[in-house]
Amino acid sequence: MNRRQFSKVTSLTLLGSGMLANLPIGATNFKSHSKLRLGGPVFEKYDSPDSWVKVVKTLGYRAAYCPVGLNANSQEIKAYEKAAKDADILIAEVGAWSNPISPDPKMAKEAFEKCTASLDLADKIGAKCCVNIAGSRDMENWAGPHPKNFSDETFEMIVMTTRKIIDEVKPSRTFFTLEAMPWVFPESPDAYLRLIKAIDRKSFAVHLDPVNMMVSPAVFFRNGDLIKECFKKLGPNIKSIHAKDLILKQGTFMPEFNEVRPGLGSMDYRVFLAELRNFPEVPLMMEHLQTAEEYLEGAEFIREIERKI
Repeated sequence: MNRRQFSKVTSLTLLGSGMLANLPIGATNFKSHSKLRLGGPVFEKYDSPDSWVKVVKTLGYRAAYCPVGLNANSQEIKAYEKAAKDADILIAEVGAWSNPISPDPKMAKEAFEKCTASLDLADKIGAKCCVNIAGSRDMENWAGPHPKNFSDETFEMIVMTTRKIIDEVKPSRTFFTLEAMPWVFPESPDAYLRLIKAIDRKSFAVHLDPVNMMVSPAVFFRNGDLIKECFKKLGPNIKSIHAKDLILKQGTFMPEFNEVRPGLGSMDYRVFLAELRNFPEVPLMMEHLQTAEEYLEGAEFIREIERKI
């Protein structure tokens, strides 16, 4: 599933299929005791704030992706904000997935407009952040590798574009964040620190996704150390986190990673959740899974680790 489709996926009805009635053992009882702001996409249709809250609560989530799109009117935005607050559901993020540093001027302009509109929505609905990646200098692949992605010129483009987005909106209660990618800034905790200093805006922050920082087998096999480094250096600046897992494929002569659901890979979730306990209001959002069943299984794995630690 594409993360840009997470807000409203209507292709599957969980209640109609009986999926929600088959939550993993322990999940229902765990909901009232968990302090973790765990969330993920919802597959069930909803047409009002109340029905959205019911779906989120049934899944046992305490955080959610933004429930409305960029075309939502002010009344609708306020209604969902109030419903989330009353139900103690934290709206984690508004996705602005686009390429504002594209070499194609038209694409860059459209991406900038999407980023400002998304940041404005995040501010109005009270989301923790608006999130995008920095983009790419590739003409065709908006999120792909390119020889110029790690150049000084690209770094300055990211700085200036991010400043321009923030200054255009002037958010008062949310943050514009960049998610790490292995082939563009920021690809490491130190790259984040460098960007924070260079961008120099109070409304710029961090969206943490440790899986996207797995740039080599050496980092992958010591991912617990990287996770600790992220929280040590970036902790107060982290506004939302993606929860994924990763495997290193066997039988290849060059490193090849595959994403899998939480619990099926080698990411150190004990370290991950232990560090996250120091930031209880930072949401942990699952993504990139294909089915509702996978999300239920991933959520139960994460909750089980939380219980154990």
